[in-house]
Amino acid sequence: MYRKIEELARKYNSKVVEWRRTIHAYPELSAKEEKTAVLVAEVLTGLGFDVKKNVGGHGVVALLKGEKPGAGKVVGLRADMDALPMQEETGLPFASTVPGVMHACGHDAHTAMLMGAACVLSELKDDLKGSVKFIFQPAEELNPTGGAPGMIKDGVLENPRVDAMFALHVWPDFETGTVITRAGAMMGASDRIFLTVTGKTSHGSAPHHGIDAIVIASQIVGGLQTLVSRTVAPLDSAVVSIGTIKGGYRYNVIADKVEMEGTVRTLNPATQDKLPGLIERTAKGYAQALGGDAVIKYVRGYLPTLNAPELFSLVSETVAASIGQEHFVILENPDLGGEDFSFFARERPALMAWLGCRPAGKSPQETAVLHNTQFDPDEACFTWGVRFLASCAVDFLAK
Repeated sequence: MYRKIEELARKYNSKVVEWRRTIHAYPELSAKEEKTAVLVAEVLTGLGFDVKKNVGGHGVVALLKGEKPGAGKVVGLRADMDALPMQEETGLPFASTVPGVMHACGHDAHTAMLMGAACVLSELKDDLKGSVKFIFQPAEELNPTGGAPGMIKDGVLENPRVDAMFALHVWPDFETGTVITRAGAMMGASDRIFLTVTGKTSHGSAPHHGIDAIVIASQIVGGLQTLVSRTVAPLDSAVVSIGTIKGGYRYNVIADKVEMEGTVRTLNPATQDKLPGLIERTAKGYAQALGGDAVIKYVRGYLPTLNAPELFSLVSETVAASIGQEHFVILENPDLGGEDFSFFARERPALMAWLGCRPAGKSPQETAVLHNTQFDPDEACFTWGVRFLASCAVDFLAK
């Protein structure tokens, strides 16, 4: 079966590349994935699948029913479809045609590879005992809401009930041809913080007549880093990062208001629970010590992405048998990047794997990272991704 999957993955590779380039050239932001959804639905309908549109927004779901006798189970394969608000600088002939929008996180590749896996599995339906549900999800980048909860609310995991799920994410830290995963925590919780610092205006030449919100904000930023290093256990993981600071009127006016936004990443639910209070205490403490005040809004976002141990065992065997043990990497430590696949993993046993997409011969330093204006995954990784998704589905249904 693995040999057949490999042959079919190579057969459809040119289509996968074509689909990816089309999606890349016409990227769509979160909750606006209309054209991408139309393309996906057309391909899946052409394969003869039962296709549902507008699931949880612009989500597309297709069902392939295996024809091998017996009831069988249902396995879900998921890809995300949305792009980012970034101006592409790759210089590719198929670069984004939409100003200020690009696929800088590989969702174009994820969508194309899952379409390829659908093509492969459609030719293997006679040997499938059970069903495969292909889930093309919108709005993965729309933190803290995400697109997965909307699809779950619209019943994507039911009728028929999904028993387990798999997903793949391109990862430029690793060379093309590698599959990377681990049991347990794979990626972190992703929360958001909004801080408003208030002070009092005065002339820049007389700061003693005012309360400098910019100075307070600077102290808060530094204090939040100390908060992590002194209140989170050394072997635990947490990150508090301030991404934007906006404030001030003019070069010679003491600012009375500064607005900041940031992100909080954790793996341990207990740490996630205590950080809102610690952040508020720290921010208010610095602000009030300098005569001002701070208001904090803490918004829970994505959950930690947890890989089911039993699916990790299955994937370990599947990758070794289908692709080769030398292509399998067990991730030593989780990554604190957030993924709304975590919402699916809360509902069903699930596994997220990374797919190496760094061209052979290139060092990590020479390769653009995710969310970079020059990010461009190696297209040679696509056949590996299609093989992984198809093999996981086949093995889960067989075992």
